[in-house]
Amino acid sequence: MYIKQSELFTGTSMDFVKKFMDISEMSSHKKGEVLFRENDPAKFFFILLNGCVKLSVGKPQQVVYNAGRNGEAFGWSSLIGGDVYSASAECIEATELLKTSCDKLSRVLEADPDNGIIFFRQLAATLGNRLLETYKVITPKTGNSK
Repeated sequence: MYIKQSELFTGTSMDFVKKFMDISEMSSHKKGEVLFRENDPAKFFFILLNGCVKLSVGKPQQVVYNAGRNGEAFGWSSLIGGDVYSASAECIEATELLKTSCDKLSRVLEADPDNGIIFFRQLAATLGNRLLETYKVITPKTGNSK
């Protein structure tokens, strides 16, 4: 997957994408590997390149989202002021990721506010869509009962 294809980068400059790639590293993970646990220090931001990652919360673990589309982002907690991850992330199949230090990414975003705003708008849209999907899952289906 070419990273510019990720929805997060729609509308950003090629220079911004290059800077993002320069501070990121590719990582491969096996099925069952835990990337982080809920309440772990939030140090990295991830973009899915291939595979599938289950995001879950609570004990017992309640699945809240499966990131399975190339270009999907997760681990965004520290980008919005959180010190810890709000969920746990586990690979449910062999997975390839782009892993970015949140500290380095914050510096890139601050140095390029125009592209930073676009990036955060895209991130907000992504999170909003996930929230709507979650509502559909947790809202009881209503039917016509007599």
